[in-house]
Amino acid sequence: MTDLAELYPALGYNFKSKKLLKQALTLGFENHFAGYERLEFLGDRVLGVIIADMLFRTFSKEPEGDLARRFTALTRAETLACVAKELQFELYLISAVPSNKPEPTTAVLSDICEAVIAALFLDGGLEAAKQFVARYWTPLMEKLSAPPVDSKTKLQEWAQARKLSLPVYAQISREGPDHNPVFIMQVSVEGFAPVSASGKSKREASQAAAAEFFKILENK
Repeated sequence: MTDLAELYPALGYNFKSKKLLKQALTLGFENHFAGYERLEFLGDRVLGVIIADMLFRTFSKEPEGDLARRFTALTRAETLACVAKELQFELYLISAVPSNKPEPTTAVLSDICEAVIAALFLDGGLEAAKQFVARYWTPLMEKLSAPPVDSKTKLQEWAQARKLSLPVYAQISREGPDHNPVFIMQVSVEGFAPVSASGKSKREASQAAAAEFFKILENK
């Protein structure tokens, strides 16, 4: 097994309880209590608070809407997965069932990244988590010279420019356990077939559905 202590320099922190880091990197427990899922729930909230604080202080003159768009870009699954790949978390993943090790998909790597943030928070307090997030998210924040236009806003403006009715979003289903749900949202645009996508929240799934609408449109 790869020594998890090898991650300490990249994390900028030496764990007092390596068990927490091991739990954050462990996949496949049937009862979801020994693996990363509960930590991912906490890490999502810790990351959100830290990113919101960083944005609030860095962009002191921006309105709430611009801050929200930056926040969405910095906390989406693809961003977290990129950080996880930079740290090569996939090399340290532990499977509770060695013969059935899940593929390190974007969703899995995103969740693992949040679980590691939770482990840092529990072992070293908010400061340990803040130092880690600042180290890897500050460069990402600096790349966003202007607030990104999210997919829902883009789709709304696209529809308005063509004098179509505003896009309508509807929840199709909610799957998975309460601590780690997956929402399926559908977007309907006048004159086009409905498009669905999934996400860890209604908001994320709606954004994904809007983005998928444009992908389909571009391929026509």
